[in-house]
Amino acid sequence: MAVREDVAGIVDHTLLRPEATMEDVRALVEEAKELGAFSVCVSPSMLPLPEDIDLGSLHVAVVCGFPSGKHASEIKAAEACRAVACGADEVDMVIDVGAAVAGEFAAVEADIRAVREAMPFGLLKVIIEAAALSDGQIVAICKAAEAAGADYVKTSTGFHPAGGASVHAIGLMAKTVGGRLGVKASGGIRDGKFAAELIDAGATRLGLSGTRAVLDTLP
Repeated sequence: MAVREDVAGIVDHTLLRPEATMEDVRALVEEAKELGAFSVCVSPSMLPLPEDIDLGSLHVAVVCGFPSGKHASEIKAAEACRAVACGADEVDMVIDVGAAVAGEFAAVEADIRAVREAMPFGLLKVIIEAAALSDGQIVAICKAAEAAGADYVKTSTGFHPAGGASVHAIGLMAKTVGGRLGVKASGGIRDGKFAAELIDAGATRLGLSGTRAVLDTLP
């Protein structure tokens, strides 16, 4: 059974609303520390964080090529490079989902590799928009992400109309990467029951914007 403290420790407490302000980020950090989250995940324009923000033990994640993924690889690479230079510990990049749908998996791998090579340190998560893909496409993207040197595969941006995380997608992703990469579930996770199901299916990280609501429904 998922326990509140353990779940909190794998949460990226996330704020990616376009209207978010630095005061919102300050509140995000304080709430993340209170809840015992692993990290905060913010938009790239929020970095570097002001020096007076006390992160404590929190990690900082930032999105890249977000939310469409329809950016040239060199733009994503530059964005990732800037992010880690400005204090990001982790980068969550969006692939070109259209390239995957078209079966252009070599291009997907090259896109991921460009970002990986642009950030010589830091953890790289690859957002695949699983809800918009077939099982075969999910498997092929996971293999491309591993070949390109990614550290995690991640279900969703949370902004795609096709939907967010699912137990089926997490199980398929976890089976494909076989523990060699982490698996992050994000998008549409609003209660502890669903979060626990995703963890049981193989999720090793959760992206949550409503972290408190999820944790409050766990023992």
